[in-house]
Amino acid sequence: MRTQVGIVGAGPAGLLLSHLLQRAGIESVVLESRSRDHVENRVRAGVLEQGTVDLLCAAGVGERLRREGLVHQGIELRFAGRTHRIPLAELTQGRCITIYGQQELVKDLVDARLAAGGAVHFEIDDVRLRDVDSNAPRLDCTLAGRATELRCDFIAGCDGFHGVSRAAIPAQRLRVYEREYPYAWVGVLAAVPPSTHEVLYAHHERGLAMHSLRSPELSRLYLQCAPDDAIDAWTDDRIWQELHERLATSDGWTLREGPILEKGITAVRSFVVEPMQYGRLFLAGDAAHIVPPTGAKGLNLALADVRVLAEALTAWYCESRRDLLERYTEQCLRRVWRVQQFSTWMTTLLHRAPGDPSGFDARLQLAQLAYLTSSRAAATSLAENYVGLETV
Repeated sequence: MRTQVGIVGAGPAGLLLSHLLQRAGIESVVLESRSRDHVENRVRAGVLEQGTVDLLCAAGVGERLRREGLVHQGIELRFAGRTHRIPLAELTQGRCITIYGQQELVKDLVDARLAAGGAVHFEIDDVRLRDVDSNAPRLDCTLAGRATELRCDFIAGCDGFHGVSRAAIPAQRLRVYEREYPYAWVGVLAAVPPSTHEVLYAHHERGLAMHSLRSPELSRLYLQCAPDDAIDAWTDDRIWQELHERLATSDGWTLREGPILEKGITAVRSFVVEPMQYGRLFLAGDAAHIVPPTGAKGLNLALADVRVLAEALTAWYCESRRDLLERYTEQCLRRVWRVQQFSTWMTTLLHRAPGDPSGFDARLQLAQLAYLTSSRAAATSLAENYVGLETV
Protein backbone atom coordinates (compact mmCIF):
# COMPACT_ATOMS: atom_id res chain seq x y z
CA MET A 1 0.00 0.00 0.00
CA ARG A 2 1.09 3.58 -0.66
CA THR A 3 -0.19 6.88 0.66
CA GLN A 4 1.10 10.36 1.37
CA VAL A 5 0.38 10.51 5.11
CA GLY A 6 -0.04 7.46 7.32
CA ILE A 7 -2.06 8.22 10.45
CA VAL A 8 -1.92 5.99 13.52
CA GLY A 9 -5.09 6.30 15.60
CA ALA A 10 -8.73 6.94 14.74
CA GLY A 11 -9.57 9.19 17.63
CA PRO A 12 -10.66 12.79 17.10
CA ALA A 13 -7.12 13.95 16.27
CA GLY A 14 -6.32 11.30 13.66
CA LEU A 15 -9.72 11.50 12.00
CA LEU A 16 -9.77 15.29 11.84
CA LEU A 17 -6.24 15.35 10.43
CA SER A 18 -7.26 12.91 7.70
CA HIS A 19 -10.33 15.03 6.93
CA LEU A 20 -8.37 18.30 6.74
CA LEU A 21 -5.75 16.72 4.49
CA GLN A 22 -8.40 15.35 2.14
CA ARG A 23 -9.90 18.83 1.81
CA ALA A 24 -6.44 20.01 0.70
CA GLY A 25 -6.12 17.20 -1.83
CA ILE A 26 -3.67 15.16 0.25
CA GLU A 27 -4.10 11.38 0.58
CA SER A 28 -3.99 9.62 3.93
CA VAL A 29 -4.69 6.24 5.48
CA VAL A 30 -5.85 5.88 9.10
CA LEU A 31 -4.96 2.74 11.08
CA GLU A 32 -6.80 2.00 14.34
CA SER A 33 -6.26 -1.00 16.63
CA ARG A 34 -9.75 -0.82 18.18
CA SER A 35 -13.09 -1.57 16.59
CA ARG A 36 -15.26 1.14 15.07
CA ASP A 37 -17.90 0.46 17.70
CA HIS A 38 -15.35 0.97 20.46
CA VAL A 39 -14.02 4.32 19.25
CA GLU A 40 -17.51 5.62 18.51
CA ASN A 41 -18.89 4.80 21.94
CA ARG A 42 -16.13 5.36 24.50
CA VAL A 43 -17.15 8.29 26.68
CA ARG A 44 -14.39 10.86 27.06
CA ALA A 45 -14.19 14.64 27.01
CA GLY A 46 -17.13 16.81 26.15
CA VAL A 47 -16.19 20.48 26.64
CA LEU A 48 -15.23 22.18 23.37
CA GLU A 49 -13.53 25.56 23.26
CA GLN A 50 -14.75 28.28 20.94
CA GLY A 51 -11.77 27.79 18.64
CA THR A 52 -12.41 24.04 18.44
CA VAL A 53 -16.02 24.60 17.44
CA ASP A 54 -14.97 27.16 14.83
CA LEU A 55 -12.38 24.74 13.41
CA LEU A 56 -14.86 21.86 13.12
CA CYS A 57 -17.53 24.03 11.50
CA ALA A 58 -15.05 25.53 9.03
CA ALA A 59 -13.98 21.96 8.13
CA GLY A 60 -17.56 21.02 7.30
CA VAL A 61 -18.10 18.57 10.16
CA GLY A 62 -19.98 20.83 12.54
CA GLU A 63 -23.58 20.49 11.37
CA ARG A 64 -24.72 18.10 14.12
CA LEU A 65 -22.48 19.83 16.64
CA ARG A 66 -24.26 23.12 15.95
CA ARG A 67 -27.65 21.43 16.12
CA GLU A 68 -27.20 19.27 19.22
CA GLY A 69 -24.30 20.83 21.15
CA LEU A 70 -25.14 22.66 24.38
CA VAL A 71 -23.70 26.19 24.28
CA HIS A 72 -22.68 27.53 27.68
CA GLN A 73 -21.92 31.19 28.24
CA GLY A 74 -20.58 30.67 31.76
CA ILE A 75 -19.37 28.23 34.39
CA GLU A 76 -20.11 28.02 38.10
CA LEU A 77 -17.71 27.86 41.03
CA ARG A 78 -19.08 26.64 44.36
CA PHE A 79 -17.26 27.01 47.66
CA ALA A 80 -18.19 27.67 51.27
CA GLY A 81 -21.75 26.60 50.42
CA ARG A 82 -22.31 29.37 47.86
CA THR A 83 -22.34 29.43 44.07
CA HIS A 84 -20.59 32.07 41.98
CA ARG A 85 -20.95 32.39 38.21
CA ILE A 86 -18.10 33.27 35.86
CA PRO A 87 -19.76 34.88 32.79
CA LEU A 88 -17.45 33.56 30.08
CA ALA A 89 -19.11 35.21 27.09
CA GLU A 90 -19.43 38.58 28.80
CA LEU A 91 -15.74 38.58 29.72
CA THR A 92 -14.41 37.36 26.34
CA GLN A 93 -16.39 39.33 23.75
CA GLY A 94 -18.91 36.54 23.18
CA ARG A 95 -16.66 33.45 23.19
CA CYS A 96 -18.30 30.38 24.74
CA ILE A 97 -17.85 26.67 25.33
CA THR A 98 -19.99 23.93 23.82
CA ILE A 99 -20.84 20.60 25.45
CA TYR A 100 -20.64 17.83 22.86
CA GLY A 101 -19.41 14.37 23.74
CA GLN A 102 -16.18 13.12 22.18
CA GLN A 103 -17.93 9.96 21.03
CA GLU A 104 -20.41 12.06 19.05
CA LEU A 105 -17.59 13.99 17.42
CA VAL A 106 -15.87 10.72 16.48
CA LYS A 107 -19.09 9.48 14.87
CA ASP A 108 -19.32 12.67 12.81
CA LEU A 109 -15.70 12.39 11.69
CA VAL A 110 -15.93 8.68 10.81
CA ASP A 111 -19.06 9.34 8.77
CA ALA A 112 -17.37 12.24 6.98
CA ARG A 113 -14.26 10.22 6.15
CA LEU A 114 -16.20 7.23 4.84
CA ALA A 115 -18.60 9.41 2.87
CA ALA A 116 -15.61 11.00 1.14
CA GLY A 117 -14.11 7.59 0.36
CA GLY A 118 -11.42 7.96 2.99
CA ALA A 119 -9.31 4.96 4.03
CA VAL A 120 -10.01 4.25 7.71
CA HIS A 121 -9.09 0.75 8.86
CA PHE A 122 -10.24 -0.56 12.24
CA GLU A 123 -9.05 -3.56 14.28
CA ILE A 124 -5.52 -3.40 12.90
CA ASP A 125 -2.97 -5.60 14.66
CA ASP A 126 0.77 -5.29 15.24
CA VAL A 127 1.29 -1.75 14.01
CA ARG A 128 5.01 -0.93 13.80
CA LEU A 129 6.65 2.27 12.61
CA ARG A 130 9.78 1.83 10.49
CA ASP A 131 12.42 4.17 9.06
CA VAL A 132 10.80 7.30 10.47
CA ASP A 133 14.14 9.13 10.23
CA SER A 134 14.32 8.52 6.47
CA ASN A 135 12.53 10.04 3.49
CA ALA A 136 10.49 6.84 3.08
CA PRO A 137 8.91 5.89 6.42
CA ARG A 138 6.52 2.96 6.55
CA LEU A 139 3.92 1.36 8.75
CA ASP A 140 3.93 -2.42 9.05
CA CYS A 141 0.74 -4.03 10.35
CA THR A 142 -1.64 -6.95 10.07
CA LEU A 143 -4.65 -5.91 8.01
CA ALA A 144 -7.55 -8.36 7.63
CA GLY A 145 -5.25 -11.15 8.74
CA ARG A 146 -2.52 -10.34 6.22
CA ALA A 147 0.89 -8.77 6.81
CA THR A 148 0.78 -5.34 5.16
CA GLU A 149 3.30 -2.59 4.52
CA LEU A 150 2.03 0.97 4.18
CA ARG A 151 4.61 3.28 2.60
CA CYS A 152 4.24 6.98 3.35
CA ASP A 153 5.85 10.37 2.96
CA PHE A 154 4.99 11.22 6.58
CA ILE A 155 3.55 9.50 9.65
CA ALA A 156 1.26 11.21 12.18
CA GLY A 157 1.17 9.54 15.59
CA CYS A 158 -2.31 10.26 16.94
CA ASP A 159 -2.63 7.05 18.96
CA GLY A 160 -2.69 8.38 22.50
CA PHE A 161 -0.45 8.10 25.52
CA HIS A 162 -0.26 4.29 25.41
CA GLY A 163 0.14 4.06 21.62
CA VAL A 164 3.14 2.84 19.65
CA SER A 165 4.10 6.07 17.88
CA ARG A 166 6.06 7.84 20.60
CA ALA A 167 8.17 4.73 21.20
CA ALA A 168 9.42 4.97 17.60
CA ILE A 169 11.48 8.01 18.60
CA PRO A 170 14.83 7.05 20.18
CA ALA A 171 14.63 7.66 23.92
CA GLN A 172 17.82 9.75 23.89
CA ARG A 173 16.15 12.18 21.47
CA LEU A 174 13.21 12.88 23.80
CA ARG A 175 13.00 14.97 26.92
CA VAL A 176 10.11 14.04 29.19
CA TYR A 177 8.45 16.46 31.61
CA GLU A 178 5.86 15.01 33.97
CA ARG A 179 4.08 15.48 37.25
CA GLU A 180 1.98 13.00 39.20
CA TYR A 181 -0.66 14.66 41.36
CA PRO A 182 -1.61 13.14 44.74
CA TYR A 183 -5.23 12.54 43.76
CA ALA A 184 -7.41 11.01 41.04
CA TRP A 185 -10.99 11.32 39.80
CA VAL A 186 -13.94 9.00 40.08
CA GLY A 187 -15.95 9.74 36.95
CA VAL A 188 -19.53 8.58 36.35
CA LEU A 189 -22.03 8.84 33.52
CA ALA A 190 -25.57 8.89 34.89
CA ALA A 191 -28.90 8.55 33.08
CA VAL A 192 -30.44 11.61 34.70
CA PRO A 193 -31.14 15.13 33.41
CA PRO A 194 -28.40 17.49 34.60
CA SER A 195 -29.00 19.38 37.83
CA THR A 196 -27.10 22.39 36.50
CA HIS A 197 -27.37 24.45 33.34
CA GLU A 198 -23.61 25.09 33.19
CA VAL A 199 -20.47 23.23 34.17
CA LEU A 200 -20.10 23.35 37.95
CA TYR A 201 -16.89 23.04 39.97
CA ALA A 202 -17.10 22.66 43.74
CA HIS A 203 -14.31 23.13 46.26
CA HIS A 204 -15.02 21.16 49.46
CA GLU A 205 -13.07 20.01 52.48
CA ARG A 206 -13.63 16.41 51.35
CA GLY A 207 -12.24 17.16 47.89
CA LEU A 208 -13.30 18.46 44.51
CA ALA A 209 -16.66 17.64 42.94
CA MET A 210 -17.65 18.51 39.40
CA HIS A 211 -20.99 18.37 37.63
CA SER A 212 -20.92 18.47 33.84
CA LEU A 213 -23.39 17.54 31.09
CA ARG A 214 -23.39 15.32 28.05
CA SER A 215 -26.96 15.85 26.84
CA PRO A 216 -30.34 16.94 28.23
CA GLU A 217 -30.74 13.33 29.47
CA LEU A 218 -27.18 12.47 30.61
CA SER A 219 -25.06 13.89 33.42
CA ARG A 220 -21.29 13.53 33.80
CA LEU A 221 -20.07 13.81 37.40
CA TYR A 222 -16.67 13.62 39.06
CA LEU A 223 -15.26 13.25 42.56
CA GLN A 224 -11.73 13.67 43.83
CA CYS A 225 -10.38 10.43 45.27
CA ALA A 226 -7.06 8.90 46.29
CA PRO A 227 -4.84 7.75 43.39
CA ASP A 228 -4.72 4.20 44.77
CA ASP A 229 -8.50 3.85 45.20
CA ALA A 230 -10.20 0.88 43.57
CA ILE A 231 -13.38 1.53 41.62
CA ASP A 232 -15.08 -1.39 43.39
CA ALA A 233 -14.85 0.59 46.61
CA TRP A 234 -17.00 3.32 45.06
CA THR A 235 -20.50 1.89 45.16
CA ASP A 236 -23.32 3.83 43.55
CA ASP A 237 -24.67 4.75 46.97
CA ARG A 238 -21.29 6.06 48.10
CA ILE A 239 -20.90 8.12 44.93
CA TRP A 240 -24.27 9.81 45.31
CA GLN A 241 -23.70 10.41 49.02
CA GLU A 242 -20.37 12.12 48.34
CA LEU A 243 -21.82 14.18 45.50
CA HIS A 244 -24.67 15.38 47.71
CA GLU A 245 -22.23 16.39 50.44
CA ARG A 246 -19.63 18.09 48.27
CA LEU A 247 -22.13 19.89 46.03
CA ALA A 248 -24.38 21.04 48.87
CA THR A 249 -25.35 24.70 48.88
CA SER A 250 -27.49 26.99 50.99
CA ASP A 251 -29.68 28.29 48.15
CA GLY A 252 -32.05 25.32 47.84
CA TRP A 253 -30.31 23.68 44.87
CA THR A 254 -31.01 19.95 44.55
CA LEU A 255 -28.89 17.23 42.96
CA ARG A 256 -30.91 14.78 40.87
CA GLU A 257 -30.02 11.10 41.08
CA GLY A 258 -30.34 8.42 38.41
CA PRO A 259 -28.90 5.10 37.25
CA ILE A 260 -25.12 5.12 36.86
CA LEU A 261 -24.30 3.77 33.40
CA GLU A 262 -20.49 3.90 33.58
CA LYS A 263 -17.87 4.65 36.20
CA GLY A 264 -14.11 4.57 36.42
CA ILE A 265 -11.06 6.15 38.02
CA THR A 266 -8.79 8.50 36.09
CA ALA A 267 -5.33 9.53 37.20
CA VAL A 268 -4.58 13.25 37.39
CA ARG A 269 -1.24 13.91 35.76
CA SER A 270 0.77 16.22 33.52
CA PHE A 271 3.05 14.92 30.77
CA VAL A 272 4.90 16.58 27.90
CA VAL A 273 7.56 15.27 25.53
CA GLU A 274 9.86 17.48 23.53
CA PRO A 275 10.29 17.51 20.59
CA MET A 276 6.96 16.44 19.10
CA GLN A 277 8.61 15.36 15.85
CA TYR A 278 11.47 13.16 14.68
CA GLY A 279 12.38 12.74 11.04
CA ARG A 280 9.13 12.19 9.16
CA LEU A 281 7.14 11.33 12.32
CA PHE A 282 4.93 13.94 14.00
CA LEU A 283 3.13 13.36 17.31
CA ALA A 284 -0.23 14.96 18.09
CA GLY A 285 -2.56 14.90 21.08
CA ASP A 286 -2.08 12.50 23.98
CA ALA A 287 0.83 10.81 22.23
CA ALA A 288 2.81 13.96 23.08
CA HIS A 289 1.11 15.48 26.10
CA ILE A 290 -1.40 14.87 28.90
CA VAL A 291 -3.03 17.64 30.92
CA PRO A 292 -5.02 17.38 34.16
CA PRO A 293 -8.73 17.10 33.32
CA THR A 294 -9.73 20.02 35.54
CA GLY A 295 -9.41 22.62 32.80
CA ALA A 296 -11.21 20.49 30.16
CA LYS A 297 -8.34 20.94 27.70
CA GLY A 298 -7.15 17.51 26.48
CA LEU A 299 -9.38 17.13 23.42
CA ASN A 300 -9.07 20.80 22.51
CA LEU A 301 -5.28 20.67 22.69
CA ALA A 302 -5.16 17.57 20.47
CA LEU A 303 -7.24 19.26 17.78
CA ALA A 304 -5.09 22.40 18.03
CA ASP A 305 -2.04 20.21 17.25
CA VAL A 306 -3.84 18.74 14.25
CA ARG A 307 -4.71 22.16 12.86
CA VAL A 308 -1.03 23.14 12.97
CA LEU A 309 0.08 19.84 11.42
CA ALA A 310 -2.51 19.98 8.64
CA GLU A 311 -1.41 23.51 7.71
CA ALA A 312 2.23 22.45 7.70
CA LEU A 313 1.64 19.39 5.51
CA THR A 314 -0.51 21.43 3.14
CA ALA A 315 2.31 23.96 2.79
CA TRP A 316 4.72 21.10 2.03
CA TYR A 317 2.58 19.50 -0.67
CA CYS A 318 1.02 22.59 -2.21
CA GLU A 319 3.83 25.13 -1.90
CA SER A 320 6.97 22.98 -1.42
CA ARG A 321 7.57 24.73 1.92
CA ARG A 322 9.50 23.01 4.71
CA ASP A 323 9.43 25.82 7.28
CA LEU A 324 6.07 25.02 8.87
CA LEU A 325 6.97 21.36 9.34
CA GLU A 326 10.30 22.36 10.86
CA ARG A 327 8.52 24.68 13.31
CA TYR A 328 5.74 22.21 14.20
CA THR A 329 7.11 21.41 17.66
CA GLU A 330 7.84 25.03 18.50
CA GLN A 331 4.40 26.22 17.44
CA CYS A 332 2.52 23.46 19.25
CA LEU A 333 4.50 23.68 22.47
CA ARG A 334 3.64 27.34 22.99
CA ARG A 335 0.01 26.32 23.41
CA VAL A 336 0.84 23.06 25.22
CA TRP A 337 2.72 24.82 28.01
CA ARG A 338 0.15 27.62 28.29
CA VAL A 339 -2.56 24.99 28.71
CA GLN A 340 -0.43 23.01 31.17
CA GLN A 341 -0.07 26.12 33.32
CA PHE A 342 -3.78 26.86 33.29
CA SER A 343 -4.79 23.25 33.95
CA THR A 344 -2.30 22.95 36.81
CA TRP A 345 -3.59 26.18 38.32
CA MET A 346 -7.21 25.00 38.14
CA THR A 347 -6.19 21.65 39.60
CA THR A 348 -4.32 23.03 42.61
CA LEU A 349 -7.04 25.62 43.20
CA LEU A 350 -9.92 23.16 43.48
CA HIS A 351 -8.51 19.92 44.90
CA ARG A 352 -8.02 19.28 48.60
CA ALA A 353 -4.31 18.62 49.01
CA PRO A 354 -3.34 15.68 51.25
CA GLY A 355 -0.85 16.41 53.97
CA ASP A 356 -2.47 19.68 55.05
CA PRO A 357 -3.22 18.91 58.73
CA SER A 358 -3.75 22.51 59.81
CA GLY A 359 -5.84 23.43 56.77
CA PHE A 360 -3.43 26.18 55.70
CA ASP A 361 -3.54 25.26 52.01
CA ALA A 362 -7.33 25.04 52.10
CA ARG A 363 -7.58 28.55 53.54
CA LEU A 364 -5.31 29.85 50.77
CA GLN A 365 -7.58 28.23 48.19
CA LEU A 366 -10.66 29.88 49.69
CA ALA A 367 -8.92 33.25 49.67
CA GLN A 368 -8.00 32.82 46.01
CA LEU A 369 -11.52 31.70 45.10
CA ALA A 370 -12.96 34.73 46.90
CA TYR A 371 -10.67 37.02 44.92
CA LEU A 372 -11.42 35.22 41.66
CA THR A 373 -15.15 35.68 42.09
CA SER A 374 -14.96 39.32 43.19
CA SER A 375 -12.38 40.70 40.77
CA ARG A 376 -13.35 41.21 37.13
CA ALA A 377 -9.69 41.13 36.12
CA ALA A 378 -9.11 37.77 37.80
CA ALA A 379 -12.34 36.33 36.40
CA THR A 380 -11.40 37.53 32.91
CA SER A 381 -8.10 35.66 33.06
CA LEU A 382 -9.93 32.44 33.92
CA ALA A 383 -12.56 33.03 31.24
CA GLU A 384 -10.03 33.73 28.47
CA ASN A 385 -8.17 30.51 29.19
CA TYR A 386 -11.30 28.41 29.68
CA VAL A 387 -12.92 29.32 26.35
CA GLY A 388 -9.53 28.93 24.64
CA LEU A 389 -6.96 31.55 23.79
CA GLU A 390 -7.13 32.67 20.18
CA THR A 391 -3.35 33.13 20.04
CA VAL A 392 -0.51 32.12 22.35
